Amino acid sequence: MNQANTVFLMISTILVFFMTPGLAFFYGGLVSKKNVVNTMASVFVITGIAIILFAAFGYNIAFGKNVFGVFGFDRSFFLSKVDLTAMYSKDLGITNASYLLFQMMFSIITPALFVGAVVGRMKFRYLLSFLVIWSVLVYYPMVHMVWSPDGILAKMGMIDFAGGTVVHINAGITALLLSIAVGPRLKENVTSEHYSLSWVLLGTSILWIGWYGFNVGSAFAINKVALQAFLTTTIATGASMLTWLVLELKFRGKPSLIGICTGTLCGLVGITPAAGYVSGAGAFFIGVICTCASYLFINFAKNKIKLDDPLDAFGCHGVSGIMGSILTGLFASKSVNADIPENGLFYNGGWHLFLVQSGGTLITIIFVTILTLLIVKILNFFMAIRVSPEEEMQGLDLAEHDEKVSY
Repeated sequence: MNQANTVFLMISTILVFFMTPGLAFFYGGLVSKKNVVNTMASVFVITGIAIILFAAFGYNIAFGKNVFGVFGFDRSFFLSKVDLTAMYSKDLGITNASYLLFQMMFSIITPALFVGAVVGRMKFRYLLSFLVIWSVLVYYPMVHMVWSPDGILAKMGMIDFAGGTVVHINAGITALLLSIAVGPRLKENVTSEHYSLSWVLLGTSILWIGWYGFNVGSAFAINKVALQAFLTTTIATGASMLTWLVLELKFRGKPSLIGICTGTLCGLVGITPAAGYVSGAGAFFIGVICTCASYLFINFAKNKIKLDDPLDAFGCHGVSGIMGSILTGLFASKSVNADIPENGLFYNGGWHLFLVQSGGTLITIIFVTILTLLIVKILNFFMAIRVSPEEEMQGLDLAEHDEKVSY
């Protein structure tokens, strides 16, 4: 076992876990005062559920013996037949336990992202039920398809360094569909003030810090790829923050703290699939392009299609995730990471990788859409998806938890 790489991965694992309470603060600060407890509880409770699910059978579905390139299968229950001390990678010197724990944190943060699309109107019980089924039918198979060597998207030649498809497109498309399924907020609730802009900035800062575990840790070792991922994550995020700032100055005349924070997240999302594959220049352009796409969707397209995604889970994670995944096919370079199969279009690699990335992105969207709609359809037979109008007006803090924030 390589102790340096193992410690590096353990620290990265902790940073990824740290992102979930960061997201709770980010979302909790954005919602109205009467939905703060429900929003933060909805995000944080996922930690317990996802940990137990992943240990019980999620790891097996994600990385077990390949079945049709879509999911894994193993008779192990609660890791009973997994040799945790065996080497996941002899070259890197990390064990199955180290890799498993790192992947477990991804299974926590991914479903937490789509909570932002349904705040203030979805029943807590419905959300938890959906989470369990969605993890089994959507998330774990997506991990297998992209990150297992036998996965259908991996065999296509698609590359995803840290979760553009697995995490952000997956959660973003799910957020879009859930927002449509639960329906728009009551008109009286649309204009509610944000609870705490300080929390929004705090949550954004925690997410940015945690994202270094997310992206840099995906190198699984202290090496040049990890350092490159650190650099590209930083450059893309700085570029995206300033891009959103410029766009707000142009279209609104005044910059907003929420806009600056949203732009920051767009860069983090956009660079995720490409972090270990692109140069600093590539990271800059990815940050700028993804942010422009998300800004235009959130500020112009969303209202036209009458989508009520209060915290822009799709507008940020879905749109920037899709763009980042496709742009990887343009900016990926073997000079940065020799392990990728070929160069992107802008590095004399031809159209192949771009077409593979675009096709893989489309397959991801279709797969997630079909399964998510199926889950919603089935769950709707057994329970209501939405709270009553009276409960929505009262706020879910009291209606669902009999608690409220004190200030």
